Amino acid sequence: MNQHDLGRGIALSVVASALFALMSGYTKWLAPLDGLDIFAWCIVWTLPGALVALRNRWPQLCTLVSKLAKTPYLLLAFAAGAALLGLQLWIFLWAPLHGRALEVSLGYFLLPLAMVLLGRFHYGERLDRFQWGGVAAAAVGVAHELIVTHAFAWPTLVVMLGYPPYFMIRRRLNVDPLVSFAVEIMLIAPVAAIMLFVRGSFTEVAGAPHLWMLLLPGLGALSTIALASYLRASRHLPLALFGILGYVESVLLVGVAVLLLGEPFSARQLGTYVPIWIAVVLTGVHSARPRDA
Repeated sequence: MNQHDLGRGIALSVVASALFALMSGYTKWLAPLDGLDIFAWCIVWTLPGALVALRNRWPQLCTLVSKLAKTPYLLLAFAAGAALLGLQLWIFLWAPLHGRALEVSLGYFLLPLAMVLLGRFHYGERLDRFQWGGVAAAAVGVAHELIVTHAFAWPTLVVMLGYPPYFMIRRRLNVDPLVSFAVEIMLIAPVAAIMLFVRGSFTEVAGAPHLWMLLLPGLGALSTIALASYLRASRHLPLALFGILGYVESVLLVGVAVLLLGEPFSARQLGTYVPIWIAVVLTGVHSARPRDA
């Protein structure tokens, strides 16, 4: 992998992390919609953006859709990926409205550790001493959380354990990330539309022009750019480095949860987060080093 691809991948990952953190705080402006409605509207408004982003890849999209119609196992694989992605988007948008954003942020702190270990032991990727140091520091934070609480909250586990199989499916399919993303959103969109109809959300939003004219399209734009950047980054980076860079998003999500959403952050939690923040620093050192070092 050349230096240009590596730099491009790191930049895309950081942009995605910043936009995802912004999305977490954005949900507080969407009242009176609840988490399920916000998720469904996010999908509905993301679909047009995803299709626009594919303006130069329409032949690839049409070819893939035609192939899916003729290949049941391929369609099943995409449906599984879409279900995993939908679950992650739902919990990400639901958590800030229910005081669970810190639990989700901890899941994003642990996700890079899961991705690094997946890259090392499943794909055989090599880690340098800074990456191993980041893994070790994160493991200390994980151990502290287990000792103090004896368990992880379920939103934490959904994030930590839900994304790795999603990226394994994506790597196995080996399809252009933007094309694959558009197909996944196309598969989720009918379900989202049915949910909005059944829950009466179309009527509710129709009576709130600030939602359907500004805030919901804005959510769709944020979601499209963030997810597209994130998925493109996954193609430009080794899985281990891609996973470790997830710490950037985790740190930003904690800031949003505490500073914007007002969730409590106790001194006890420092034992979990400080070692993981050390892992963030080690990640930065690794990313800044020359590739031949």
